[in-house]
Amino acid sequence: MSYNIAVVGATGAVGREMLQTLFERKFPIKNIYALASRSSVGKEVSFGDNKILKVSSVDDFNFEKADIALFSAGSDIAKKFGPKAGVKGCIVIDNSSCFRMDDKVPLIVPEVNPEAINSYKNKNIIANPNCSTIQLVIALKPIHKKYEITRVVVSTYQAVSGAGKPAMDELFNQTKGVFVHDQAKPEQFTKKIAFNVIPHIDIFMDDGFTKEEWKMRVETKKILDPNIDLVAHCVRVPVFIGHSEAVFIECKKNIEEKNVRSLLRDANGVTVVDHRADEGYVTPEEVAGEDDIYISRIRKDPSVKNGIVFWCVGDNLRKGAALNTVQIAELLASKKIKGVPL
Repeated sequence: MSYNIAVVGATGAVGREMLQTLFERKFPIKNIYALASRSSVGKEVSFGDNKILKVSSVDDFNFEKADIALFSAGSDIAKKFGPKAGVKGCIVIDNSSCFRMDDKVPLIVPEVNPEAINSYKNKNIIANPNCSTIQLVIALKPIHKKYEITRVVVSTYQAVSGAGKPAMDELFNQTKGVFVHDQAKPEQFTKKIAFNVIPHIDIFMDDGFTKEEWKMRVETKKILDPNIDLVAHCVRVPVFIGHSEAVFIECKKNIEEKNVRSLLRDANGVTVVDHRADEGYVTPEEVAGEDDIYISRIRKDPSVKNGIVFWCVGDNLRKGAALNTVQIAELLASKKIKGVPL
């Protein structure tokens, strides 16, 4: 069975990655529509090696023509068009934060909670988690299943691509400007990002945490287990692609480092590269374009009972956004949506 697919936000970095991922994974497509704002109408985007798609306006699109719509155009567009598409019978998989904490919308990472997808029928909407949450819960799932995680402390080192192409351009231009004594004013970030780190992603909340840090907490609880306590400190770093995380976990049960390493090696979507030697770990530069998340530096935490520490890296545009969205669509297709009950 093949499907009619719409990609909303097709001209953005994640939208283009969605198109490429659909092609690479040979998703069964009957017709594909590239959609964006009216200002992008007529632009062209690639689908695979040879096909070029003309961009149409999401405002004028009839979602009855699509079986599944992959949204990557921000919360405002998702809020405006997601429910409209759902009412038309099109299943929306949204990459923004708009629907993530809606109790009637499933928040899905296929390697972690595929069973939750059945509740998409409530609104015909499925939410894609935050990029930093996705790679974290994939790593936590096998450990939690065996040892019952009670608390997670995570520090993130997030690439500028998480803030879109203009943010990537800002890093490039600022970096270049340093060498020609051009002091460009920050526009996408609150402070200079070149040769710097910024402990501020998304807006500040009343308790002093940023919304990015809040997202990691509440999304992990919704996806994995509401009883897990989590605290995050999220930092933007001068890296183009690839989020990194230093993760500290505490468990109910006695936990052994060698068993954790074995669990993670066997986990779906995970690659372990963990050698206690120079270059025996993975950095964000090395994971660009990779589907898996990569885990290194696994060791016992001597400061707490039943604690483990590890380093986790993933391509935020791919598994952190586009790939996870396409995998959700694949999960729907495997359940034979459109007329056949899940």
